Amino acid sequence: MTEKPHTVKSYEEQLQHLSNDLVIMGGNCELAFSNAIKAICKNDHALADDVINNDTVIDNFETQIEQEVVNLIALRQPMAIDLRETVTALKMSSDLERVGDLAKNIAKRTKLIKKKLPNELTESIERVGLLVQKQLKSVLDSYTNRSPDIAQDVWEKDEQVDDLTNNCMEEVIKYLKSDSENIEYGSHLLFVTKNIERIGDHLTNVAEQVYFLVNGTYLEGDRPKGSQSIVTGEK
Repeated sequence: MTEKPHTVKSYEEQLQHLSNDLVIMGGNCELAFSNAIKAICKNDHALADDVINNDTVIDNFETQIEQEVVNLIALRQPMAIDLRETVTALKMSSDLERVGDLAKNIAKRTKLIKKKLPNELTESIERVGLLVQKQLKSVLDSYTNRSPDIAQDVWEKDEQVDDLTNNCMEEVIKYLKSDSENIEYGSHLLFVTKNIERIGDHLTNVAEQVYFLVNGTYLEGDRPKGSQSIVTGEK
C-alpha cells in the first residue's frame, strides 16, 4: 500500500500554494496598473485594451484564492498564525482585485480620450502613478518577506499619494479651464486621478493586513492623510 503524505506537510504545502497565488495575483496587478498609466500618458489605446482584456486573469485569481481559503478553513481548521494567514490572504485578494478593477477603469477612460494630452498633465499623472507603483511593489514585498516595517512604511506614505493626487487634480482643472473643448476629456481625467488615489487606499488596506499578519496587532492611530481634496473636500 502506498503511504499517504504527511498531513502537516500537505497542509504546509497548501498554505504555501495560497501565498504563491497571492503573490502572482499581485504581480498581475502591478503590470495592469503600470500599463494603465502608460496608456493614459501616451494615449495608447491598444495598451488600454490589453489592460481591460487581462482583468479576467486577476478576477480568476481572486476566485481561486477564495476557494483555497474556504477549503483550508473547512478541512484543516487552522489555529492562531495559520488562521491569520488564510484570513489575510482572503482580505488581500479582495483589495488586489479592486486594484485590478481600478486599473481597468483607467484604461477604459483612456479609450475615450482621442488626443495627446499636454506634457504638464501627463508628467503629473506619471509622478503619482510612479509613487503608487512603488507602493504596490513594496506592499507585495512586505507580504513576501513578512516585513511589518515595510508595511508600515507603505501605510505612512499614503499621505504622499494624496498630496500628489491633489497636485494632479490641479493640473486637470487647469486643463479644463484652458479651453471649453477640454471639458469632456477633463472629466475623464478627474476620474482617472481619483482612481489612482483609490488604488493607493487599497494598498494601505493591504499594508494594514500584512502588519496584522506578522504582529497580531493593528497599526495604531489614524491613517496619514494628505491635504484637503480639491474635488471632494475629503480629508
